Amino acid sequence: MIYPVNETFLSWQGEGIHLGRKAFFIRLQGCPVRCTWCDSASTWHPNHVPKDIRKLSADALAAEAAAAQPEFVVITGGEPCIHDLNALIAALNKVKLPAHLETCGAYPVAAGFAWVTVSPKWNKPPIAEALAQANELKVIVEDAESIGKWLATLGGVWPCPTVWLHPEWSQRANPAVLRAITDAVKTFGAPLRAGWQMHKPYAADSLDTRSRPPAPLGGEASQGY
Repeated sequence: MIYPVNETFLSWQGEGIHLGRKAFFIRLQGCPVRCTWCDSASTWHPNHVPKDIRKLSADALAAEAAAAQPEFVVITGGEPCIHDLNALIAALNKVKLPAHLETCGAYPVAAGFAWVTVSPKWNKPPIAEALAQANELKVIVEDAESIGKWLATLGGVWPCPTVWLHPEWSQRANPAVLRAITDAVKTFGAPLRAGWQMHKPYAADSLDTRSRPPAPLGGEASQGY
């Protein structure tokens, strides 16, 4: 199995329960979800897709990860589950590295992940199978109504023991968005937790020269994305 790789880098997990832990990231190329505010647009948007996409085997990726000596490896995208990840999980297992997944949950999740984070997206809502495998949910709060709309979309019950509420990054200083998150956590408590993308203010990922500069779209709906 050969994988199209947008970038790899050593950093620390900036989100969720594993916040602050040393992690090696494998960002795979390709995404049919295409969120207007995407912060990894180089995985799919024609204006940002790099010319030097590496094609690497599962064993080569596992060897690169092992050389960095992380606590675990995060497989992300784009949308990683459009690829057959079984070979990559097996290769990471051989070098004794737990494989974590970050996915929108719209596609089947391969077996064998040590941790699964589902971050649902409106363009392609999550399937029940992926939600059942999720260890945590990361809800992107785009506006004050997002939390209630996602709860209704998911059937009126949060499907995970931990549900992070993250302000969409361009809205991180929007008082209405922050108030909505605060009010939800104060009103309902568990499983809701207020979240943040801590790696961004640290610029932690960019300190590895293998990482790519971010190419956020910022919601250019007038241009079709």
